[in-house]
Amino acid sequence: MKKLFLIIPLVALFVPAVVRAQVVYQKDIRPLFDSKCSMCHGPESPLVDDFKKEKEKYTKENKGPRMDSYPLLLEFVKGKDAGAIMRRLDDGKNTKDGKPGNMYTFLGKDEEEREKNLKTFKNWIGSWNLKRKAELTEEELRKATAPQ
Repeated sequence: MKKLFLIIPLVALFVPAVVRAQVVYQKDIRPLFDSKCSMCHGPESPLVDDFKKEKEKYTKENKGPRMDSYPLLLEFVKGKDAGAIMRRLDDGKNTKDGKPGNMYTFLGKDEEEREKNLKTFKNWIGSWNLKRKAELTEEELRKATAPQ
């Protein structure tokens, strides 16, 4: 019984640290997105369906699909374009050819900053998967948590 009384306070000390460590969209991803991604994926960018229709035009204008809100970004995590954000931001360590995704370089001014920001995205998503939507199982989609 005495051991139980010793364990409970110790657990109580660690629970808040775990809760605080959770990466969430509003606190962690949104500021990162605003500083690194919004220039090309912000409110002036087209929605993904419009982007796909005129990809060449928007690419020349340095605009990618709009992702400047939680629901819009979530489409690229576990929505109709699931996995796209992971493929684009990946550092290449998860691919056969070792090539990073085409947006990895924009995660920071140097490798250290890119790795730090990639880790934040990975922790937010919860399950880093480079598959396309059609290849993902329901279980894999469920593991992509991306809390708001």
